[in-house]
Amino acid sequence: MNLDFAHKKTLVRVDFNVPLDSEYRITDDTRMRAALPTIRHILDQGGAVILMSHLGRPKKREDGTIDTGKFTLRHLVGHLSDLLGRPVQFAADLVGPEATRKAAALQAGEVLLLENTRFHDGETKGDRELAKQLADLADLYVNDAFGSAHRAHASTTTVAEFFDRNSKSFGYLMENEVKNAKRVLEHPERPLTAIIGGAKVSDKILLLERLIGFVDTLIVGGGMAYTFFKANGGRIGNSLVEDDRLELARDLLAKAKDRGVQLLLPQDSIVADSFSNDARRQESPSNQIADGWMGLDIGPQARQAFSEAIRSSKTILWNGPMGVFEMPNFAEGTKTIAEVVAKATQQGAFSLVGGGDSVAAVTQMGLADEVSFVSTGGGAMLEFLEGKELPGVKAMED
Repeated sequence: MNLDFAHKKTLVRVDFNVPLDSEYRITDDTRMRAALPTIRHILDQGGAVILMSHLGRPKKREDGTIDTGKFTLRHLVGHLSDLLGRPVQFAADLVGPEATRKAAALQAGEVLLLENTRFHDGETKGDRELAKQLADLADLYVNDAFGSAHRAHASTTTVAEFFDRNSKSFGYLMENEVKNAKRVLEHPERPLTAIIGGAKVSDKILLLERLIGFVDTLIVGGGMAYTFFKANGGRIGNSLVEDDRLELARDLLAKAKDRGVQLLLPQDSIVADSFSNDARRQESPSNQIADGWMGLDIGPQARQAFSEAIRSSKTILWNGPMGVFEMPNFAEGTKTIAEVVAKATQQGAFSLVGGGDSVAAVTQMGLADEVSFVSTGGGAMLEFLEGKELPGVKAMED
């Protein structure tokens, strides 16, 4: 962020899409805290800040109006004021008379939060007129919302077209997300190990295909592993499987072999007789699971094999849990991976954790500060790792 913010108004796209309880209280302010360094820097340089963000997916009523009650950013004003240690003004519209008036009156060191970007039809359409009205509110534009960078929306992408290269910049969060992802993708220290978990192969097809092209070791866990076992002729009982992806799984296994990539699947699983934390459970080879039983976590042999591969790595990418870690009785595999990744980081490896569930896992286990970088990006990080061009990133580089 090498812009001169003094005596200027800066329009900042942040990701304040935070969870709220039934009383509209924030239950996790991680995303808000992540934006504070950027906001504080602009204020410390003598600038004024105009913030915009989406919150949730507001639905239209039958009469065409939007149900604003749950999704208004007004719910965030008090907490944001506390975090910044100064009052935050609020405009009850995104663009229009109130937003224009309050933005015009904004003084150095002051903060204005605009209403939910998704209350405006033009936001998700990337509407140029909306983007122009937003751009007219400020002198500079900063995008610090990596979590929305994969969407070509008015406030993330189109608005950047109205600022020249010397008037727009990534914020610190966005800068770090892009820099750390590129460190894994473009110049990793080897050996490079990717740990991919989650429920479905179909959710991670592009990621798996891309990783096979450049990793040294690919670890596959979670529900998606059973599609690979069935593709190889294994018995997987009632485990999660995508029968329409069996040929793809065989193809991925063949590609890994052809390219000399070590593809590790969990040799054994913790299996249960129902999808419940209280289900009966036992250990089983992952390719010999009895009928009526399902794999819900990786077993002790898999934990050991995966841990050995991670410990010998210099660069580690982790996306997705190893089992149903939300259930305590099936969380051991994910917990083990989190601890080993943290330990490897302590010993000099670079580790990037991306994807909602793996981020939740390291956060719950108090290990978020023990890995090199935790991405807030979710879907945006997944698409970036897949090799897709993110509209919100490209718009800042044009």
